Amino acid sequence: MIRRVLVHPLFMSTGIRRQTTLGKFFEMPKSMKAAPPQQTSLAEMWGGKKRTKSASQDAPKLDDTAMDVDSEVSSKAESSKRKESAAAEGVPSDDHGPKVKRRRIVDSDAEDDVPSASKPPSSPKRSPKAEGKKKAIKTEKIEEDDDDVKPSRAKGKQKASNKKDPVEDEETPSSTSKGRSKAKAAIKKEKVEEDEEVDGLAVSAAEGEDELDLDEIDSDDDTQAGAASKIAEAALSRRGDVDIKGGWKTGDPVPYAALTKTFALIEATTKRLEKTALLTSFLYLVIQRSADGDYKSLLQAVYLCINRLSPDYIGVELGIGESLLIKAIGESSGRNIATVKADLKKEGDLGLVAMNSKNSQRVLFKPKPLTLSFVFANLRDIALTSGHSSQAKKVSIITKLLAACQDFEAKYIVRSLEGKLRIGNAERSVIIALAHAAVLAEKDKAGKKWSPDKLAKKLEEGANTIKSVYSELPNYDEVIPALLKYGIEDLHNRCKLTPGVPLKPMLAKPTKAIGEVLDRFENKRFTCEYKYDGERAQVHRLPDGTVGVFSRNSEDMSKKYPDLMEQLPRCIKESTESFVLDAEAVAIDRATGKLMPFQELSRRKRKDVKVEDIQVRVCLFAFDLLFLNGEPLLKKTLQERRELLRKHFQVVPGEFDFAKSSDGETTDEIQTFLEQSVKDGCEGLMVKMLETDASYYEPSRRSINWLKLKKDYLAGVGDSLDLVVVGGYYGKGKRTDVYGAFLLACYDSDSEQFQTICKIGTGFSEEVLQSHYDVLKPLELTKVRGDIRVGGAKPDIWFEPQIVWEVLTADLSLSPVYTAAQGLVEERGISLRFPRFVRIRDDKSAEDATGPEQIAEMYESQALAQSKGKSKKGDDDGFW
Repeated sequence: MIRRVLVHPLFMSTGIRRQTTLGKFFEMPKSMKAAPPQQTSLAEMWGGKKRTKSASQDAPKLDDTAMDVDSEVSSKAESSKRKESAAAEGVPSDDHGPKVKRRRIVDSDAEDDVPSASKPPSSPKRSPKAEGKKKAIKTEKIEEDDDDVKPSRAKGKQKASNKKDPVEDEETPSSTSKGRSKAKAAIKKEKVEEDEEVDGLAVSAAEGEDELDLDEIDSDDDTQAGAASKIAEAALSRRGDVDIKGGWKTGDPVPYAALTKTFALIEATTKRLEKTALLTSFLYLVIQRSADGDYKSLLQAVYLCINRLSPDYIGVELGIGESLLIKAIGESSGRNIATVKADLKKEGDLGLVAMNSKNSQRVLFKPKPLTLSFVFANLRDIALTSGHSSQAKKVSIITKLLAACQDFEAKYIVRSLEGKLRIGNAERSVIIALAHAAVLAEKDKAGKKWSPDKLAKKLEEGANTIKSVYSELPNYDEVIPALLKYGIEDLHNRCKLTPGVPLKPMLAKPTKAIGEVLDRFENKRFTCEYKYDGERAQVHRLPDGTVGVFSRNSEDMSKKYPDLMEQLPRCIKESTESFVLDAEAVAIDRATGKLMPFQELSRRKRKDVKVEDIQVRVCLFAFDLLFLNGEPLLKKTLQERRELLRKHFQVVPGEFDFAKSSDGETTDEIQTFLEQSVKDGCEGLMVKMLETDASYYEPSRRSINWLKLKKDYLAGVGDSLDLVVVGGYYGKGKRTDVYGAFLLACYDSDSEQFQTICKIGTGFSEEVLQSHYDVLKPLELTKVRGDIRVGGAKPDIWFEPQIVWEVLTADLSLSPVYTAAQGLVEERGISLRFPRFVRIRDDKSAEDATGPEQIAEMYESQALAQSKGKSKKGDDDGFW
């Protein structure tokens, strides 16, 4: 049967190709020129040929309510930078990516099975499988259909325009709404019917099945059930993308090429959920192909994904210097050092230099493929090599590794050695990918079919379980073997808080006024404690009597504080066998008992400290007890934990004390206690929930159940910021021989990028500037690093982002120059007005700097910005 389709003149004017002319249906206005005849070739209709740029731009201007058969989902335009990156690195094109075709086929009650004439089909393309899968088409009558233009989603979170064409205004609003709602309801109904079994998730493009467009789920709600299910769907459909040609056999070592191929795909996309899906695919393959009892393959894969070789507290680190890497690249590729340096100046990335050098080298014999276990073992050897001629040994190992590299391998080995993968994959994403991969592997092992709802529930529960377990026991050496042996459901019973393994501390939200505290804790019991100006210390004692002291970054500080190690036994009562204590180490004048500022504490040596040489003594102020005599206390209220703390420890003047606290609940009581804390040499107060489950200890989370009220906050901006020094400006006049000003940046852990926030140049004495120059001079770079989002800032020199400063500011404002929190409040970034240097934060690494979410919250909390904020505010933040 021949079908005729009415075509609106709007579509003819926009250049959409149609074989049928309008003259067959109605006479065109005499003032309108006829469109030139256009013929679509069969090869273009059936061969899957990509649309031209103009066609793709016009495609979104189609009616949302009309039936869309085999139409291609409009994809977001990639940035030129991303395209160049993918092309340069040989990353598979979008044919293998998440951009896919989505068929919408709905049931019909129309007599003649005629598609809606409100719009022509968006594309003449039709897949062969769709022809064999015909269904009746449900649509509204032509009179009821509207011609609303539905714009494609722009990159970012821009809202679509509500403007309509003059022709569209002739349609009634009621018919527009009715048409859209019926079509959407029918589409939703059909989708539920098609997705009854989970096995339908692993669809193959070769079979003509649908894949997933991650544009549809690229939101912040990736831990929700729907997003988790779609990530799993994408992961299953992309196993072929992350696998090597021919795969590898079960029980064989994991090829390093599979990991680097995954890294390349992750680096080529900016979407966090797509990154997670790709990593899930790789980890799923590793679990599937590991022999029974083999947990090392997965363990080593996870460590290499987070660019670590051991838990933080063990302290096995890489961070090989640039000069050593340049020497190794030159030796492995037969190029001289000057040429390698010239390439580095051009590329700005030593990983790319290594890859290009290696791939341009001709070899007689193809090297034996690298395995993940071989690379991991060699990286550990490099990190642990020390002593006489250690530099030469390291260069020798690196040269051997690079000589065996193929494709992307040299790029990521060098980046691993530098300490930065630069693929924008945060540890939290790795943990979620690990959880999803484990759930999918358990589903395969069980041999059962799960409904989409059940799978989504399992995925969400799995992610929450592993995040919870890892926050209590941040040691993959313990968690991953237990995960593979006992499964996710039994993981909580097998992995618990253990003395000797430091957990990430709970942190507090800043607040500016006592009134905010009373509003938050209205009708609830809370306590106020002194906020001491010291260094966070987590003290562990094992049942055998071994004692360890760890920083907030899980760094072992036992050697830095030998005096604490000596003092601790005197404050522990006989009934106390093992414990984990949360406390603050504060510098103290033993003669007067007066507390000293943090600057005094920072003068202490960090290594090889002898008790007899210590001039600045330390007192430990305990404020929480997390573990006692074999029992974790995280799920007990603060009231109960505080009682146990005071029952099992005793005060030793000048050495150990409990944090001074007050349970006053009125504004005057809190104000008086705050003023007293400042007089006693503290920063202010910590206000904490005392009872109910809101007072449980939440590792690695910045929670609203803890608020900090510092003297600097009152009538101020709300909090100091910890920022990374990434650039410098040469001084003038008296500052000629030093840096006169500095470019600072915050750190986005999601994208693994530093975002510029301000230039700071006032309030420095000549001595301080000279000190900063001495520290920063060795960190100078010839070119800005690829993980620094510069914006419009133009410093004279760039630095390796290592040094963290605490900075106060009078105000925050929107800026077209800086990139901090760009897109969270609006398209412009946020900058600091009148920033003031406070101190160097030796206890923090660059990755611990203030994040863009907190900066956006601080901006929105300002009175002038209350009605302008657009970012999503959550109650808690932190690692998760």
